[in-house]
Amino acid sequence: MRQFIIPMVLGLSALTTQLMVAPATAQEAAKTLQAEDIFALEWANDVQISPNGRYVVYVRHGFDIMKDNTKRALWLVDTETGSHTPLFDDQHSYSNPSWSPDGSKLAFSSNRDGRNQIHVYYMATKTSSAITEVTESPRQFSWSPDSKHLAFLMNVAAEKTEYAKAVKKPKAPKGAKWAKPPVIVERTYYQRDGAGVLPDTYSQIFVVPSDGGSARQLTSGDFSHNGPLAWVDGGKALVFSANRNDDWEYQVNESDLWKVAVQDGALTQVTDMPGREWSPVTSPNGEQLAFLHRGNEAIPYHNAKLRIMDLDDNDQRELLSDFDRSVDSPQWISNDRLAIQYADRGRYKLAEVRFNGNRNEWVDDVGGVSVSRPYMSGMFSVAAGGDKIAYTRGSSYRPADVAVFDIPRRGAAKPQSFTALNDDVLGHRKLGKVNEFTYNSSYDDTEIHGWYITPPDYDPNKKYPLLLEIHGGPHLAYSPMFAAEQQRYAAEGYIVFYNNYRGSTSYGAEHALKLDGFYSSERDHADHMSGIDVLIDKGMVDPNNLFIAGGSAGGIATAYAVGLTDRFNAAAATNPVINWISKTLTADSYLGQITNQFPAMPWEDYAHYWKRSPLSMVGKVNTPVMLFSGENDRRVPMSEIEQFYQALQLRKVDTAMVRVPDASHGVTARPSNMIAKIEHTLAWFKLYHKK
Repeated sequence: MRQFIIPMVLGLSALTTQLMVAPATAQEAAKTLQAEDIFALEWANDVQISPNGRYVVYVRHGFDIMKDNTKRALWLVDTETGSHTPLFDDQHSYSNPSWSPDGSKLAFSSNRDGRNQIHVYYMATKTSSAITEVTESPRQFSWSPDSKHLAFLMNVAAEKTEYAKAVKKPKAPKGAKWAKPPVIVERTYYQRDGAGVLPDTYSQIFVVPSDGGSARQLTSGDFSHNGPLAWVDGGKALVFSANRNDDWEYQVNESDLWKVAVQDGALTQVTDMPGREWSPVTSPNGEQLAFLHRGNEAIPYHNAKLRIMDLDDNDQRELLSDFDRSVDSPQWISNDRLAIQYADRGRYKLAEVRFNGNRNEWVDDVGGVSVSRPYMSGMFSVAAGGDKIAYTRGSSYRPADVAVFDIPRRGAAKPQSFTALNDDVLGHRKLGKVNEFTYNSSYDDTEIHGWYITPPDYDPNKKYPLLLEIHGGPHLAYSPMFAAEQQRYAAEGYIVFYNNYRGSTSYGAEHALKLDGFYSSERDHADHMSGIDVLIDKGMVDPNNLFIAGGSAGGIATAYAVGLTDRFNAAAATNPVINWISKTLTADSYLGQITNQFPAMPWEDYAHYWKRSPLSMVGKVNTPVMLFSGENDRRVPMSEIEQFYQALQLRKVDTAMVRVPDASHGVTARPSNMIAKIEHTLAWFKLYHKK
């Protein structure tokens, strides 16, 4: 038995040293995707098309090998000339680009002055200036119709509670080095993964002149107000989403639209429907409001519906009522047409919706923003003139580039890509081929949609080891888009299989709810094993070399699977829930998860929580398991994998625990950690290959 804990050996300093000493000729000679290639990947996001449709500004993402983080620069595409030039590309970080309605100015956020502020760039003079001097990071920018003001959200500290005021302590003498003061926690929602224990603040709405000045707070109270912010009443008010009930923290399935007057901060409730209303956008003539709505049933998945409200009398109607997909990001094309994004069978699609209910699909290749694993991702923006759309365009072999198309009167669009951000790297690498297939689950004959990647230089006369990689969520979905992790596994000779098992989104509400009460279980396990058997029957997979991996919900499924079967040579579970009782009462997601996913409180239905926990199956585990998790994870606390590690050690099952310092649930957010996850998995599986 192996009894050890693997340290994070692929840390930044070690990895940087490896890359810096590697001969250039060796780098050039590599034919398949290498670990160090990940640092060279780039992708487009937050593409924003100018009102006249000529320019597209976007956030160009890339990895900094020296700082081990993500770089964010602003670049500009001229759709008439095709020129591609930087606006701001330096040691600072840039995000949130937003065009003024008249197209003369561009707002963005940057830390170039030491902390995040709103800046405005003037197209005519090619100069910029910071227009805020605030203490917290502003976000969710929204221009007034006359381009003279910007509204935004920012966190504001709450008043001290009576308990906090009552605590008395002496002041430290000058020069004394006392311990950090205790942190008082009284909020129901008090922690967030990636942020830790939250300061006692609430999100408030502000407005500031676009040529600079004092930011004025419009909302107040112990409530969190959410964007996007929609200007209405000719620029005299803003509509936003919030739950302003006293018990709002417990009402996880409720929020309404509210209106705040810019002049005096007067509040008016706009909607009062069961469930959540959010994402308001104002029509070009200012007379209508489009927004999204979902119900308040205590279930883990709802389709988001598109609704239209007449602002003069608040009359509403729902479009696409019978459409069994979740609508996202409504944007107006004209006063009776909208563009929407929706997930359908593992792809994000853009479509037009008319008031008569007609839907016309334009493109189905929105994506490429998630470069680590092939999660559905991506976004778009509509030119104010209603004739052009810019979006993030991805493929199976490239992360997102900037693409633009003229809105067609009918039928599919004809997009043009204006960037090729990764041809310099991926254009010189042989990538695995992404193959799509469907099959039926042995559990109940449910159709499962999946993909498998064959290794570069695949030989159909050979049989290859198989690596099953399971997505998180579970109410998320994989897509056929480029993924560094999957391609790296394929480069090492694996057939990489991934699917959208029951519970996945983009296949309708029924498919997404097929795991309700059974997450994880024999049901989703059958979805995975049936796909493996199909690939074995194709003659391409070596049945004696099967491996399983997954993260978050995929990590849970991995840990549960090894309690159900011994077919896998080895397993790699990233930040998996092991014990639902301890997880729900220690994680940041406890409010919504207990409400929507479980039939009762943990102490009221212990048996259900235990049945869904991989720890309940640990006595049957014989498969070697590598556990990988961030030490600062608050979505699935580190104590979860420690429980599984110690239980398997007590049973003398080969087990390794890889602890990633300073990492949260998004454990692969830093590029060296992404590489570490991949390379640790490959190393672990190599130990258990059968010849």
